[in-house]
Amino acid sequence: MAFDLEKASQILGTNLKNTELFTTAFTHRSYLNEHPSYENTSNERLEFLGDAVLQLLSSEYLFNNYPNRDEGDLTNYRSSIVCTSSLGAEAKRLGYGGLLLMSNGEEATGGRDREYILANTFEAVLGALFIEKGIEDCRNFVTKELFYKIAEIIDNQDYKDSKSSFQEIAQEKFSVTPAYKVLDSWGPDHEKQFRVGVYLNDKEWGIGEGKSKQKAEQAAATAALEKIER
Repeated sequence: MAFDLEKASQILGTNLKNTELFTTAFTHRSYLNEHPSYENTSNERLEFLGDAVLQLLSSEYLFNNYPNRDEGDLTNYRSSIVCTSSLGAEAKRLGYGGLLLMSNGEEATGGRDREYILANTFEAVLGALFIEKGIEDCRNFVTKELFYKIAEIIDNQDYKDSKSSFQEIAQEKFSVTPAYKVLDSWGPDHEKQFRVGVYLNDKEWGIGEGKSKQKAEQAAATAALEKIER
């Protein structure tokens, strides 16, 4: 499967030149298993770089646009905008799934629409964009394609997820910050499941499961909130 650099240029709104770089950005690691002679690597290193770029730009945006909010609020806002579900939704909207190079097995199980794969690809592509175009193009891209929803998230208080809510209650009532521990994990890499417990002073308050550690932690925090309500 040949990578469509022209289509990627249309999605990103800029004229891309480095075919190899952006082919790598859209290469899921499963593709390498079925194509041992494939000359590129997977997008995992670019994902690492893109994550750092995204952390910087989101922090800068929030710092400049919300001068009266404290560090705790800004951290919660940033977490809500750069989380897996947020990045996955934008990558899906942009059509990243159609450009992904992945194994037949991964594709057959819905890999092109899988949230965490799309979220990882969002970061990898941002890393590639940083290498080719620089920080200003990255800033323009995420401002248009990601940060547009920050105001709505804040207005709706969507940044107050279960983990944040439980932490606020735990600190207010018990002066303790919740600790999360992975209790178990199972399944193949592309469909990994996690069981996580949340604890206050080593006392278990909730257990949750999910397809990522983050989702399992959210489920555990939700269970803990339900326990407090009871």
